Amino acid sequence: MKELDLKKSVYELTEAYPELIGILKELGFLGVANPVARNTLGRITTIPQGCEKQKQDLNEVIARLEEAGFEVKTGA
Repeated sequence: MKELDLKKSVYELTEAYPELIGILKELGFLGVANPVARNTLGRITTIPQGCEKQKQDLNEVIARLEEAGFEVKTGA
């Protein structure tokens, strides 16, 4: 199973799992599909921070990631 540590940046996670780009884009994180944005903002933004900024429910995003075959580590 693919493991996602939500403490890691969006950039780190998408570099490890490029398929994550499409999933996050479907969830409304449109900037993740832009290589420049992913390489700049993505390096300092985590998925929870992105959810907060986008007014997304983190639990729904986690559920979608788990449906896609990821094991999500929340750090809790």
